[in-house]
Amino acid sequence: MSQIPNDLKFATSHEWVRIEGDVAVVGVSDHAQEEMTDVVFVELPEVGRTVAAGEAVAVVECVKAASDIYSPVSGEIVDANGALEGDPSLINSEPYAGGWIYKIKLSDPSEADAMMDASAYAGHIGQ
Repeated sequence: MSQIPNDLKFATSHEWVRIEGDVAVVGVSDHAQEEMTDVVFVELPEVGRTVAAGEAVAVVECVKAASDIYSPVSGEIVDANGALEGDPSLINSEPYAGGWIYKIKLSDPSEADAMMDASAYAGHIGQ
């Protein structure tokens, strides 16, 4: 059974956000990393890039396939998790901590309000 922290919001495409002021930390859910299996490479987004909600911003490659990571919110990417370049398996071992992918300065904080809370996400993944 996947971990689903109560302090996060979730997209239907399995990205999570943790709001920290006007910045959102973004990663993929425990459920998503379990489905992907062993992550072997992460293509991080470019810092300074402006993205719209729903836009593909990163790629996570696992033994089975490559998966696009979509931005659940709009804004400017202000940080990318360089630790994933040396250890992409952090997405598997710490999906909600050391395995975060990028941080984005929110252009419209209300977009996060439309995302699923932990309970709704649990229902979405059949848990």
